[in-house]
Amino acid sequence: MTTDGLPAGAVRCEDGLIRPLWAAQTGLMRDYYDNEWGMPVSGENAHFERLVLEGFQAGLSWATILRKRPAFREVFRDFDVDTVAAFGDREVAAMLADARIIRHRGKIEAAIGNARATQQLREDGGLVDFLWSFKPDRTPEPEEMADVPTTSAESIAMSKALRARGFRFVGPTTMFALMEAIGIVDTHLLSSHRRGSSGIWP
Repeated sequence: MTTDGLPAGAVRCEDGLIRPLWAAQTGLMRDYYDNEWGMPVSGENAHFERLVLEGFQAGLSWATILRKRPAFREVFRDFDVDTVAAFGDREVAAMLADARIIRHRGKIEAAIGNARATQQLREDGGLVDFLWSFKPDRTPEPEEMADVPTTSAESIAMSKALRARGFRFVGPTTMFALMEAIGIVDTHLLSSHRRGSSGIWP
């Protein structure tokens, strides 16, 4: 706790609610924290989108991803798995020339490959069930930001399993971020107004 009684790494915002520093300022990041982060999504395409965007985020800030998300959704055709899986050299070249997104050939090609790997996963229950099969028995209960882990045994296992299925840019830290983003774990601070908002964890 800080001297003012707040969890270390968090602030009380002007609306009286406690948020982590990354969500303290009004705008995209706070809107994402208050309305999306940690909430389950529905369907294969939505899970695929989160998987791909977490991969693009590696080495960058999430704020960058949010600013570019509308363009990502446009060029990746709303992350329709079958559409992306059919992309070829022409689409890759167009994306590498599009300054509205992150022009990283490896990540672009990985996203296309991951769409094809997602198609293959349908033979074994599909991407949604595959990702959620790594839900732990318990979720972290952080009192301050230093208590929030960046990986877990489950994210390490998820990463290994996805790689075995042909996925790329799915390292353990990236997969833990995905687990946080869609509610597989809840790493909201215990004092946050968002704690338990997913309905998955109390």
